[in-house]
Amino acid sequence: MATETSKEVDAVVVGAGFAGLYMLHRLRGLGLSARCFEAGGDVGGTWYWNRYPGARCDIESLEYSYSFDDDLQQEWRWSERYSAQPEILRYIHHVAERFDLRRFVQLNTRVVSADYDEREGRWVVATDDGEVTTARFCIMATGCLSSARVPSLEGAADFGGRQLHTGQWPHEPVDFTGKRVGVIGTGSSGIQVITAVASVAAELFVFQRTPGFTIPSKNAPLDERVEHEVKSDYGALRRKARESASGNAAYPVPTQSAFDVDDRERERIYERHWQAGRVSIGRAFTDLLTDLSANDTAAQFVRDKIAATVRDDRVAAALLPSHPIGTKRVCLDNGYYETFNRPDVTLVDLRHEPIERITARGIRTTLREIALDAVIYATGYDAMTGALDAIDIHGRGGSTLREKWVGGPRTLLGVQSAGFPNLFFITGPGSPSVLSNVIVCIEQHVDWIAAALRHLAQRGLNWMEPTSGAEDAWVTHVNEVASQTLFPSAASWYMGANVPGKARVFMPYVGGVGAFRTICDRVAANGYEGFDVGIKQTPTPTLPAAGKAR
Repeated sequence: MATETSKEVDAVVVGAGFAGLYMLHRLRGLGLSARCFEAGGDVGGTWYWNRYPGARCDIESLEYSYSFDDDLQQEWRWSERYSAQPEILRYIHHVAERFDLRRFVQLNTRVVSADYDEREGRWVVATDDGEVTTARFCIMATGCLSSARVPSLEGAADFGGRQLHTGQWPHEPVDFTGKRVGVIGTGSSGIQVITAVASVAAELFVFQRTPGFTIPSKNAPLDERVEHEVKSDYGALRRKARESASGNAAYPVPTQSAFDVDDRERERIYERHWQAGRVSIGRAFTDLLTDLSANDTAAQFVRDKIAATVRDDRVAAALLPSHPIGTKRVCLDNGYYETFNRPDVTLVDLRHEPIERITARGIRTTLREIALDAVIYATGYDAMTGALDAIDIHGRGGSTLREKWVGGPRTLLGVQSAGFPNLFFITGPGSPSVLSNVIVCIEQHVDWIAAALRHLAQRGLNWMEPTSGAEDAWVTHVNEVASQTLFPSAASWYMGANVPGKARVFMPYVGGVGAFRTICDRVAANGYEGFDVGIKQTPTPTLPAAGKAR
């Protein structure tokens, strides 16, 4: 195996979060040499960057973790039902050290380009420090939510206070005690940071463009009896998660329509989901994501909860979402709606009072200027494609991935794109990824890639890429499945709607984690049907020894 500083390796992995570390582990198990480049100062991926107050996972800890090693999942102890960022980062560090992965990761190094050398059949990967590494395989573990989107607001450079983005949070503590703070954005990170900062700030102004649905998490210290029960048969829970629609074993599987029960029973079922402290309410019945009338029953249940929690009727009305529940990310919170009952918290509804500009003193809307000491941008990410767009990727014939995907990402199974041999994506567009417990999807994709590389090696093959026809068929299938649901009706980041100029295409696969796994397994069992595999170079002929006839 090549050393961790080799300039020529079997595989380059980009990103050292959950996906990149597990990919490194599998590559080592295959006997392949690998280098991993990570832009951050340590491993951890999204949990390295997202250090904002209140940062927490919305998948239960016992499920938001690796399943590939039973000793690991038995020995690690989670302290809370929903773990906070520091604990998740400690877990990732533990994994990196336990499996001796750090020595293959080069930190503080951003990949700027990846070019496919057709003559050599290798990827030439360049980093921001001018270093070049070549590899047979290039594997993108860049994450679906890792390219922070900072809005371009006039006057931002003039602001005299501090400006921060939840996805690029500083490592040193930020003290908001006694400060006037503005938070722009009310998605998942916004909801979490708003709740946390409200408890210490002198005044908090929440700038909301579009209200979303969020459910109380009922977070608490992890019950030891629950932990023991899960760990006594962890395999059963993991199997259930892999076969489920969302990758979450704890979510009940719906068996009936919302209209198969009367109003009273339907309310009882919604209340049970609400009290469970999970986002499963959007899947309480079989037709909530396909029938608007059915969806309205769940959406109205949550709207009624909001109206009953927020005391000011005007504020409550502004917080009521209008899109179908589940078509944008449903969030979990720790007292979000209660926060708006505080006298020091003000909701600024940008639908009626847009921001005009940032000033030296704060934020000016169309109605007033609000003096602030700090502005927090909780404005999300260029989801699923942003981190890949930031790398200059050239495939066969010099074609660029950025140009190919200008009308929307095109992949086969979210794992490869035609014209880019041996370039792999982990949880790429066209896979369930962001619609699921992403750890389940990461492990499935990494295992599938590892099996494909073993398939190539065992047959003396050295390249693999989708056929254009198979890729077209998969993109069509992804779009057709999405069109049968309510998802495309919402202007969500699933559709790229939060990024000006980005193609409006539903990017993840909505068919479900279990169904997707079955499709991927069938493709592999059929000899990687839909993928071209072969020998990229003609082997150099063996020349006869001098003086001997051929």
